[in-house]
Amino acid sequence: MAGGFVSGAPSDRALHYEYRITGYFIFACIVAALGGSLFGYDLGVSGGVTSMDDFLKEFFPKVYRRKQQHLKETDYCKYDNQILTLFTSSLYFAGLVSTFAASYVTRNKGRRASIIVGSISFFIGAILNAAAVNISMLIIGRIFLGIGIGFGNQAVPLYLSEMAPAKIRGAVNQLFQLTTCLGILVANLINYGTEKIHPWGWRLSLGLATVPATLMFVGGLFLPETPNSLVEQGRLEEGRKVLEKVRGTTKVDAEFADLIDASNAARAIKQPFRNLLQRKNRPQLVIGALGIPAFQQLTGMNSILFYAPVIFQSLGFGSGASLYSSVITSGALVLATFISMGFVDKFGRRAFFLEAGTEMICCLVAVAITLALKFGQGETLPKGIGIFLVIVICLFVLAYGRSWGPLGWLVPSELFPLETRSAGQSVVVCVNLLFTALIAQCFLASLCHLQYGIFLLFAGLILIMSTFIFFLLPETKQVPIEEIYLLFQNHWFWKRYVEDGEQVETNGKSASQV
Repeated sequence: MAGGFVSGAPSDRALHYEYRITGYFIFACIVAALGGSLFGYDLGVSGGVTSMDDFLKEFFPKVYRRKQQHLKETDYCKYDNQILTLFTSSLYFAGLVSTFAASYVTRNKGRRASIIVGSISFFIGAILNAAAVNISMLIIGRIFLGIGIGFGNQAVPLYLSEMAPAKIRGAVNQLFQLTTCLGILVANLINYGTEKIHPWGWRLSLGLATVPATLMFVGGLFLPETPNSLVEQGRLEEGRKVLEKVRGTTKVDAEFADLIDASNAARAIKQPFRNLLQRKNRPQLVIGALGIPAFQQLTGMNSILFYAPVIFQSLGFGSGASLYSSVITSGALVLATFISMGFVDKFGRRAFFLEAGTEMICCLVAVAITLALKFGQGETLPKGIGIFLVIVICLFVLAYGRSWGPLGWLVPSELFPLETRSAGQSVVVCVNLLFTALIAQCFLASLCHLQYGIFLLFAGLILIMSTFIFFLLPETKQVPIEEIYLLFQNHWFWKRYVEDGEQVETNGKSASQV
């Protein structure tokens, strides 16, 4: 049987875990999840700003002039400008580099420290962007924003997964995706309003990124550190007190014992990044660190979010209507996240990946066929065709928003053992942002050259990634985070790596003791 169906039973100790939902736990998770709003606000605002005429006239006059021409070849190509896309993707290149510094801070200073550093850097970047007078200042501001996102995306998913009880870990972790989606929605609403403010509306859109950064910083000052991180740092008494507060009970002996065991293993690891490469950690490396974060971007979803205003404007909706259409799609993303939060701990991660993947393939093929038949001749799309495209894209967003969107952060954050968790999450963020940047940099050029074929390409990639999930990912729902590694010992494919890796490690220790 395909090992994807394997589910590992929790240990006897895990059966004694107790918890109840407390106000302290809710506060900690909501404040930490604000980190997603930084990522989401930027995703939403950058695409809208790059379609605003005032912004283009000031920084990209060639793109503005091309946009005004209704020539046959510009239907797909009017926004194809590498400097313009560098404005967007520079943030993600900065984020993927900074996430390795974030790994050191997260492991040695705690998850809370990385959250605070991220909020400060994001605030600085927002100020620079709002005050920009040339392209260099824009790019420097984007780099500071990227550092903020690198730190935030590294620490927040870990924080939420470690704070959450195993039975509701899926829903709690998806608070990160929920705030990301709400950030996108708010950014699109702001763009819709600021587009009418000439000539500085775009500055207001970029400058309002200081609001979520400020909320995250102030909240972070009062945020408790996770029990896992406190124990990892050797602060056992403090770790137990926090565990008792977030679980709402003093009966935490079983869970605390698991944390100490995991911490002892973690302290023995001096080079966590090198440890990730060991044979016994191959499942986490391939699935969590490389496969899922790369595939999350290769669905094509972030391309649609970056350039939803651009896509709809190219489809002939007009500038205001395009931002309005983007609000509709980002609203669908928020709705989808609530669906996923409500059911992911009941139906499991695999079911959402596979069902939604099938739906996404169908939607992309429908978009490609429609564009092949009706678009690219220098004419505005008929209203009926335009409405059909918006509906299909919304269905695609609903499917992504309950699967690859939230699960792309949830599953990697719960796969790694404590000793490689911070390093592993850094690789997750690095790979995610690398592919985000590459997609951002290449999408408009690809749209120009491949035209409707770009959507068929994404459909083929989703078929490949769904096959990857079906055969290689075991179900992780309701399994305690410090016992996830046991799943791979029973998996049809991964057990050979885990067993061989542990045997090699044991033999190595025996030889060194002789």
